[in-house]
Amino acid sequence: MKILLLNGTIVGKKTRTLLDEIDKYIQMLPESHETKIIDLENYELQFVDGRPIDEYNEDMQQLIKEVENANAYVIASPIFQGSIPGTLKNVFDAVSPLAMRYKPVSIVANGGTLQHHLVIENQLKPILNYFRCMVTPNYVYTHTNHFSTQGELIDEDVRNRLQEMIKVFNQYMQMSQEIELDK
Repeated sequence: MKILLLNGTIVGKKTRTLLDEIDKYIQMLPESHETKIIDLENYELQFVDGRPIDEYNEDMQQLIKEVENANAYVIASPIFQGSIPGTLKNVFDAVSPLAMRYKPVSIVANGGTLQHHLVIENQLKPILNYFRCMVTPNYVYTHTNHFSTQGELIDEDVRNRLQEMIKVFNQYMQMSQEIELDK
């Protein structure tokens, strides 16, 4: 399967650190999967405004194509001002809802306080439910204390929860392959 690991921000390093850790755990699964980490900071993003996809710049067209062609996703998001970043929402606005239908998704997020985990529940999950994604129930939320001052993951419990999340994600990937859709 083609698994897209989407870093939903253009600043900071913690969500990328989490995706690097997750990528290691995916590589340890019994099945072989192709993973790709997408860092939005590497794209010249444009605001999505409803125009046809071919009217966006090359980077936006490539990003949309990569998201739509993936078979499964791990979405990493920082929490800014009690919300997901506009860059991540912009990507969701660009993608056809049909492209993500019944594809597995796991969520990791990082915020400055423990309470910001609620953003996953009241913003990310509703968007992914609109897309009819198969969202794993065990997302992983981290906060500043789980990282060193250099942005390295230092919490063993977080590592254990990430490994468990990937085990469930793997089961969801297997389930998604059994779903036959008329296209």
